[in-house]
Amino acid sequence: MAFEVVKQNLLDHGFQVSVFADGAEAAAYLNACIDGKTVGFGGSITLRDLGLYEKLKSHNTVYWHMLNGDLEECVPAASAEVYLTSANGLAETGEIINIDGIGNRVASGLYGHRKVYFVIGRNKLAPTYEEALWRARNIAAPKNAQRKQVKTPCAIKGDRCYNCKSPERICRGLTVHWRALTGMEMEVALIDEDLGY
Repeated sequence: MAFEVVKQNLLDHGFQVSVFADGAEAAAYLNACIDGKTVGFGGSITLRDLGLYEKLKSHNTVYWHMLNGDLEECVPAASAEVYLTSANGLAETGEIINIDGIGNRVASGLYGHRKVYFVIGRNKLAPTYEEALWRARNIAAPKNAQRKQVKTPCAIKGDRCYNCKSPERICRGLTVHWRALTGMEMEVALIDEDLGY
């Protein structure tokens, strides 16, 4: 899939877009752009693997519940000036899809920040909206359920979404960004490397 296509579609949808050859280049860019701010992190293996928390905390105030499992960190993260997250699926046609269990990530991608960055590896790309949604539900969600060690059919079998009724289900809310939201800067950092789920 060509980054040129998705980049142009995202630009047409009002997003700022930056393209990087690898994660190290993207992390250096974000570290240079975000300085002296309050920063919230969504639950993201991509952000973890890029080492962004460690880089940004030396010159920003950063809130991230994934470090110690403290969900109270979600509260200040939700009101931070800058929010960083990834995506579970990105369509070449320019739609960004996220699925969430407690709602912090999807909520913060929608409102309350001066700027939101979506940090997305090439493995999240799909040709169409329908395929990006399929990817979010059947690839990203089972892997996240396995990581969280919940007892859901997708975590146990690891093969697809079962649209289960389990009380441990982590797929409880879904957002689609068709366009950048009014009144908030939104930038997509596209990385030509497989990152996260």
